[in-house]
Amino acid sequence: MNEGNVPYLNSPKPDLEAAMFLAGICGQTYVQFNNKEDGLFLVPRSYSLVGDIWASAYESRPERFGFVLQSEQCAILAFRGTGSAVDWVSDFIAQQTPYRPVRNAGQTHKGFTDIYMSARDRVFELAGLLPQDLPLFITGHSLGGALATLAALDIARNTPFRSPVVYTFGAPRVGDPRFVQTYNYCVPTHWRFQNEHDIVPHLPPLVYQSPRTKQTYFYLHVKGEVPRSFRMGSVSGNHILDSYFEDLAKEQPVVAAAMCAEPPGWCPDTGEM
Repeated sequence: MNEGNVPYLNSPKPDLEAAMFLAGICGQTYVQFNNKEDGLFLVPRSYSLVGDIWASAYESRPERFGFVLQSEQCAILAFRGTGSAVDWVSDFIAQQTPYRPVRNAGQTHKGFTDIYMSARDRVFELAGLLPQDLPLFITGHSLGGALATLAALDIARNTPFRSPVVYTFGAPRVGDPRFVQTYNYCVPTHWRFQNEHDIVPHLPPLVYQSPRTKQTYFYLHVKGEVPRSFRMGSVSGNHILDSYFEDLAKEQPVVAAAMCAEPPGWCPDTGEM
């Protein structure tokens, strides 16, 4: 990893070392969630915890959904993926709702958007604690990638952090063509790592009809696809964060080994969806 575990900023192409590091950060969002009582997780060298993010899925009680970290060089906002039954319910609420944080920005997946909106005040509170000249990276896996996307446009338009850098892993589609057009214009850098054998990035389908209302919705991906190709022997194996990290680590094994050594146990090994 580069000195101080700092992802590279404004790279013209995705930086695999930065992607590995941010995948490791994503792994700790699951550790945080699984440690129900205290939410403890491992923080990489030179970073400190600014605060936890809490959100509600499908009218449930608030759960830990990620955190904000800060170093002298940058800040990282990280969201976790699906970790509970109510999260799965939210994943399947695929009708669309107006994206309220930005005027005329189209429509987005209601289940994802409801979770993000329940976390929005906390996200903005934590962002307000960061130095405004600090580069901000936003990341997430699976559902967390969807939340990272929803947050990135909001932050780019409504905070001093006008140029967040976004890395997502195995993220689903989030919004309609109007949302995607607005997002691609307002968020300068988004690298969307997607395994061709992972089913989640293919959801919701390009054309989705609500079984309840029979209304038809159109979904597109935001920019920045980084195609990957790996098979892990099962539908879940092709999607879990461990698999994305392992795929990236194969290209830079020495860097991965050094990254996993400090702190020990830091690399993704969650087994979560």
